[in-house]
Amino acid sequence: QVRLQESGPGLVKPSQTLSLTCTVSGDSITTRSYVWKWMRQPPGKGLEWMGTITDSGNTYYNPSLESRTTVSRDTSKNQFTLQLRSVTPEDTAVYYCARGRAAYWYGDSYTYRGQGTQVTVSS
Repeated sequence: QVRLQESGPGLVKPSQTLSLTCTVSGDSITTRSYVWKWMRQPPGKGLEWMGTITDSGNTYYNPSLESRTTVSRDTSKNQFTLQLRSVTPEDTAVYYCARGRAAYWYGDSYTYRGQGTQVTVSS
């Protein structure tokens, strides 16, 4: 059973950096044929893909967020992380980490997803 768990602060001030960690169990983030994603869902809106890190550590980003986003990983801890810089209240959302198939590295498709964590951007 693959499990993903998001962790990080639930409140971030405007202009600061949002940092979240996804801890994976039941699979290795270096397993071939799978990729690891960050997605978010703002209130009243649909799911938005943010970025992907592959089994080999390559990264891909949603063009609309690329200038503010970094996805990285720690293979020794089987974790991957999200950093979103210069946040505004429009970045308030439920943030999810997920595993997807390598052929679908782009977009919000997934095979397993964490339960999500609410992040609010407010002063």
